[in-house]
Amino acid sequence: MEDAGFIIGSYVVTFGVIGAYAVAMLTRARRLARRVADEDKPWT
Repeated sequence: MEDAGFIIGSYVVTFGVIGAYAVAMLTRARRLARRVADEDKPWT
């Protein structure tokens, strides 16, 4: 139990960085999707 703080902190930092990266990628993707013409969007 001596290393529990380090282990939990490592998990918090890891998941925090992954979450921030995912939010940044989704934000960028939405911004770029607005620039694509409607006829070039096969998903709509």
